[in-house]
Amino acid sequence: MAAHRNVTIKDVAARAGVSITAVSHALNDKGTLAEETRRRIREIATSMGYQADALARGLRRSRIGVIGIVLRPLDALEDYSPPGVDYFLRFAGAAAVSALGHGLSLMQVADLVKGPVTPLAFSLDGYVVTDPVRDDPVVDLLESRSIPYVTLGRDPGKPQAANWVASDDAAATRTALDHLAEHGAHDVAFVGGTDDNSWNADAEEAYLHWCAARGSTPRLFRSPERLGETGGRELVPRLLDGGVPDAIYSLTGRHAAGIQEAMRERGYTAPEHYLLACGTDAEQTRTAEPPITAIDLRPEVLARETVALLAQITRGESPAGRRLVASELIVRRSSQRGR
Repeated sequence: MAAHRNVTIKDVAARAGVSITAVSHALNDKGTLAEETRRRIREIATSMGYQADALARGLRRSRIGVIGIVLRPLDALEDYSPPGVDYFLRFAGAAAVSALGHGLSLMQVADLVKGPVTPLAFSLDGYVVTDPVRDDPVVDLLESRSIPYVTLGRDPGKPQAANWVASDDAAATRTALDHLAEHGAHDVAFVGGTDDNSWNADAEEAYLHWCAARGSTPRLFRSPERLGETGGRELVPRLLDGGVPDAIYSLTGRHAAGIQEAMRERGYTAPEHYLLACGTDAEQTRTAEPPITAIDLRPEVLARETVALLAQITRGESPAGRRLVASELIVRRSSQRGR
């Protein structure tokens, strides 16, 4: 990656065609600039990689022993504490502890692109970026600034990249589907999310291959992750259009909980009338009635692997990336008939 030249406020002013004072006012929410002018100046400053803080510019020249973490799915939700979703808490907590083991501290940072962001965010030694979407703008920003990073999950738009750790989502999907088949399911509906990330893509591809190998017709549905239980509930009429499926595999726990509730309201209960499993464990899957079979993505293990890879990179090493971590299927009553 090319070195990122220090950009001055004068450079931003020249690019924007305004005075230095106008740039200062736009970036510090001062003065009487029109909102459109303020927004345009900020966008130009961001695109140029401007850092207003002299300390941050100085720190960027040397390691400071701090790495950052950006939780992209929560950035997309614009909610950093979605009810029942403890995966990110488990990951971030384990990452912080793992960082200490490498002599590092961990700083959690909100969306680096939308801003405003503290200039110190660009002084960190490196970043963990969770679940990047295709051609993720945060990844692009880090690359433009020559800041090392590791992603949890591949960036689907960068197939040649090796600086990633991921759960083996294809294998986890096959394991869950095989479990449903072992308990009598042939017609299995799949409910994925809409984020364009490797988790959705790999699980969906594995499902389609599984159906093709068994000669069954895919019944594939998607719902935005941000809709949670509501999204699952709203899908049920479509899920039932072709008749009650033998089983439903929902990638998110919140969708699965909503599906279970809406199916029950229509007189269908798991596991008596259909089997239900999901691709990530959550509070909703553990406390549902019946409890829902789910994949434990083992975020603590993912965190250790991700931080270890980033620590090696920040030390100037060239470690092997593309590390896959096996998940674990937690079988519960929703997918076991006769229990």
